[in-house]
Amino acid sequence: MSAVKRFSVPLVVAGALALSACSGLNQTEQRTLSGGAIGAGAGAVGAVVTGGCVACGAAIGGAAGAAAGYVYDQVEKD
Repeated sequence: MSAVKRFSVPLVVAGALALSACSGLNQTEQRTLSGGAIGAGAGAVGAVVTGGCVACGAAIGGAAGAAAGYVYDQVEKD
């Protein structure tokens, strides 16, 4: 296993934990940020499992997660 793959998941998890400490965010921002962090983690793990590009998986997963978090917030407001 290469060093990049070995350290990618812990780095993504550490980044998600660091971002989760943000305070002063409104409900929409919190849900969007949480969705992005969860999506990035899931995308990175999925890329590691399938042998793909970890950074690409994290970026795509993060974008999809952030969008899903935003949409979820908008649905909850209605």
